[in-house]
Amino acid sequence: MGLADIADGVTRQVESLGASVNETLFEPTVRLGVTGLSRAGKSVFITSLVANLLKRGRMPQLTALTDGTLRSVYLQPQPDDTIARFPYETHLAKLTGPDPVWPENTRSVSELRLSFRVKSKGLIAGLTGERTVHLDIVDYPGEWLLDLALMDKSYAEWSENALARIQAQEGGADLTKKLSEADGSAPFEEPRAQELAALYTEFSRAAHLNGLSSGAPGRVILPGELEGSPVLTFVPLPMAERFSRGSFGREMERRYEAYKSQVVKPFFRDHFARIDRQIVLVDVLKALHRGPAAVEDLRNTMGDILAGFRPGKSRWLTSLLGGKRVERMLFAATKADHLHHTQHPQLAAITSALLEQAKSRADFSGAQTRAMAIAALRTTTEATITHEGRALDCVRGRVEGRDKQVAFYAGQLPKDPSQVLTALQNGADEWKGFSVESQRFLPAALNLKPDEGPPHIRLDQAVDFLIGDKLR
Repeated sequence: MGLADIADGVTRQVESLGASVNETLFEPTVRLGVTGLSRAGKSVFITSLVANLLKRGRMPQLTALTDGTLRSVYLQPQPDDTIARFPYETHLAKLTGPDPVWPENTRSVSELRLSFRVKSKGLIAGLTGERTVHLDIVDYPGEWLLDLALMDKSYAEWSENALARIQAQEGGADLTKKLSEADGSAPFEEPRAQELAALYTEFSRAAHLNGLSSGAPGRVILPGELEGSPVLTFVPLPMAERFSRGSFGREMERRYEAYKSQVVKPFFRDHFARIDRQIVLVDVLKALHRGPAAVEDLRNTMGDILAGFRPGKSRWLTSLLGGKRVERMLFAATKADHLHHTQHPQLAAITSALLEQAKSRADFSGAQTRAMAIAALRTTTEATITHEGRALDCVRGRVEGRDKQVAFYAGQLPKDPSQVLTALQNGADEWKGFSVESQRFLPAALNLKPDEGPPHIRLDQAVDFLIGDKLR
């Protein structure tokens, strides 16, 4: 390490210490990381979250609001001028316009700051009156989050895991065969690396669209400005022995390590390591619709996410010195509006069961974790229809290509989540005793009152768990 690197590190520590002192003693800042897996609705969640905090008519389960502690909320310029601002106003206009449409997916890091005026309590209430709490919402692709699990994995460990995941998926046998036949001990050739990387990337992106994980690094799925660079041109290989210098296998290993040091570490240092609270949005209904293999893949992915976090509760002095840890993490099963409310407990119970298994797999402890069924934007209304002589509790909503709303019944989720877990443990190919259908609804046309944000399901409960303690 050179003098410039040491000086830069010292400067970072001093700046971090100064910011931490100011936040801890005067105007505390909570950094909420928001990410999602496989189109779980992250942009919609953040847009509805902000809109419902600015206009709180639909937030009765936010304790700080009901007890009078929370006085006002307003948008502020974000503190980091080098990060894109989350396009809140643009997304809100698309969701609440006369012909509402879904906003674009997240493809890079963005940020937004909300500030809360909160009534002080206790001994300092008479001295300070109201205080200010800042909430920095950090939006980033869920695919990048999975890279944190790579930090403790060698190239050999990652290769073994990635090849196993590929082999288990439809169409994966051919790719596994090609990767296994690649001679890692042969001299490195760039055209061969590009050929195999192209096949691996194509397979991984297709798997991602189907809600599955190939174990590929996040930037392989969403490369951004790194598209085609050597740092992404590597593939998993069987590791029979140590590869010699100049060999194909050694170069694949070198590029994997470069990816960790030049891509993952800067992201962790600049964004992720400063997060206090985290919500991970997961489309459990879609995974259930696709069958046990998709749910098992989701469970493994949740375990990878938990393993990548630094769990534990931040102490006052630790926070002051900049050593923050994620204190609360919420896994939110989205699209609860695709089910009648009588089935929301089943969706939450299945998500909670998957989370508990993932926590055990990741040896995760310290932080508070919770699973919840939510809909950041409610797109349906509930109805009861008669089908083949029996009444079905279902939902109605807009779908593309239909002038009228359609009724949709997703199926009856099992009341006991062990029915799902048993199928996973037995390696079942399909569910027994239940099935789950899927539908893509369009946003509903809204007629909002002046004090209301968009309609939702349990968004207020999610907010109360994530940051409610900071507002009281």
